[in-house]
Amino acid sequence: MILIAESGSTKTAWLTQKNELFETMGFSPLFHTADFIYEELTKHAGLYEVRGKFTKVFFYGTGCSSEERKDIIRSALKRYFINAEVIEVDHDLKAAAVATYDGRKAIACILGTGSNSCLYDGKEIYEEVPSLGYILGDEGGGAYFGRKIVAAYLYHELPPATHQLLTERYKLEKEEVLKRVYKEPGAIVYLAGFAKIMSESPDKEYMDELAEEGFTDFFNHHVCCYKNYKLYPVHFVGSIAYHFKHVLELVANKKGCELGVVERNPVYGLLNWHLKNSK
Repeated sequence: MILIAESGSTKTAWLTQKNELFETMGFSPLFHTADFIYEELTKHAGLYEVRGKFTKVFFYGTGCSSEERKDIIRSALKRYFINAEVIEVDHDLKAAAVATYDGRKAIACILGTGSNSCLYDGKEIYEEVPSLGYILGDEGGGAYFGRKIVAAYLYHELPPATHQLLTERYKLEKEEVLKRVYKEPGAIVYLAGFAKIMSESPDKEYMDELAEEGFTDFFNHHVCCYKNYKLYPVHFVGSIAYHFKHVLELVANKKGCELGVVERNPVYGLLNWHLKNSK
């Protein structure tokens, strides 16, 4: 039986061939060792109970862009999925490209915790610019927006209702924020956690404007970089893209682009692709 995993910095979605969905924390070879990944997986009772049923495991994740990094993930999965005959690890960009492919050459984008893009022709992936991470890049991603929201909160620049929402829910204090961001691991996940306020805030106009600013930034760096980019549909995966699709469409139109597929979670498209191409 096939198991598909799609992992970002925040969480990993595990989808079985029978459409059973499990969720664990996100795993990245940039931050986690094989031993850590294995130990964390053993803590998930549901997945652990069925781990022996899978003969093929396909894992797509952030940071899995080199063989050295893929080996970290692969080592943990081989140890965990005891009956798996095939274990393949690939980059999350491949997941976005395959899950949204509609038969046309397209620009496939990720707007989740982080952000990235590639050009995909159905066979090969072309990445024009690198992902620079949440400090230098990740325009339009969850950590990007979380950083903007937290800074605006501490500067007392948020609309009153949103400021009150953050105060009641998170009891934010400057020193705690600075410690979590600058001194403790997992800052990207911490910051991205505040992005959910965008879809929960009563200040819809403010959040739409914030989303437009971030998406414009993303298009400028990660879509307009491709030669003849206006000729290709632009597909998106990720929760940020899903919740603010209406703003994405606005920005795409301003850039002269066709907004294509927008999927919250690419794992279902990945499963369909693997079932169709399974030998």
